Amino acid sequence: MFSGKVALLALLALSSSVAFADQITLKNGDRLTGTIEKSDEKQLVIKTEFAGEVTVQWSAVQDIKSDQQLHVGLKNGQTVVGPVNTTDGKIQVSTKTTGNVEAPKENVVVMRSDAEQVAWERLRHPGLLQGWTGGVNVGFGLTAGNSETKNLALAFSGIRTGLHDKLTLYTTSVYATSATSTPNVTANNNKGGARYDRDITNRLFAFVNADFFTDALQDLNIRALGGGGLGVHVIKSDSTTLDILGGVNYTHENYTQESPPTGHLIHNFAAAMLGEALTHKLGKATVITQDAYFFPDFKSGGDYRATFDLGTVTKINKWLGWQNAFGDVYVTNPPTDKKRNDLVFTTGLNVSFTH
Repeated sequence: MFSGKVALLALLALSSSVAFADQITLKNGDRLTGTIEKSDEKQLVIKTEFAGEVTVQWSAVQDIKSDQQLHVGLKNGQTVVGPVNTTDGKIQVSTKTTGNVEAPKENVVVMRSDAEQVAWERLRHPGLLQGWTGGVNVGFGLTAGNSETKNLALAFSGIRTGLHDKLTLYTTSVYATSATSTPNVTANNNKGGARYDRDITNRLFAFVNADFFTDALQDLNIRALGGGGLGVHVIKSDSTTLDILGGVNYTHENYTQESPPTGHLIHNFAAAMLGEALTHKLGKATVITQDAYFFPDFKSGGDYRATFDLGTVTKINKWLGWQNAFGDVYVTNPPTDKKRNDLVFTTGLNVSFTH
């Protein structure tokens, strides 16, 4: 008797889950059953039980049946909410307030589930502490015996993405000592900065940025620069973004000049800024970031600064990963007896966060 009730409840639960599942039919006759998450004029994403998220071309969709409430945006600017069906090539939305609303399939701009709609609204009007993703990198090394060295590398990066803007913050610090070398400190540099991007069109954006650097071994007390310009999203997809940027900036540099004449070497100049920034997801676990910038001095045509950064983060689990970072800063006019290149490589753990 008890087992019969259990079987009946299981059958009812199964039939209920089937009844409330969304279904799409493609033009080739294939059918997918699951939960429609979102669509635009190019793609539709449906979450299936066994295949996970499946993305299909919007043009390949023949029929849609959804018992859940979907937020449907039309080309005339109207947004209607309710279960969706397809009848004679038209999308039909059963709203609670105005009844059935029909529109040709080609007039549908977007569809979102309740969860996707909430996420989209948050992107439109995020709070100051909302929408952040990023990570903290920690690397430490120690040797003893024939050599005695210590090194510590710390880094933080955070990106707050809105619907039409993005704020990026970063800071890194590398410190190393060796008991068998002179001087004992073999690395001591710090950098940090911020950049704010605002979309003008889907591809074109404006940006402002500020960056700060110190490097004790190069006798750089401070390099501070601020500027802005325009950028183009050459590639903008879920797996890859490639931006090309151009603009101007003003730079202040203060070096300690140990060789005669002793004192401080000061550089103040305006410069152009040309660069590119790439982010690429390699498989499901690894993210590659790379950027390169060139700063030719307007005041002195032969002087410039160039930077190159390359990093990878490979996820170990949801919040922990392994990171590698390489950076190169080249300046044409350092203090006397100082090298023009500064190379830094760090590796260690990455602790990611999302808020």
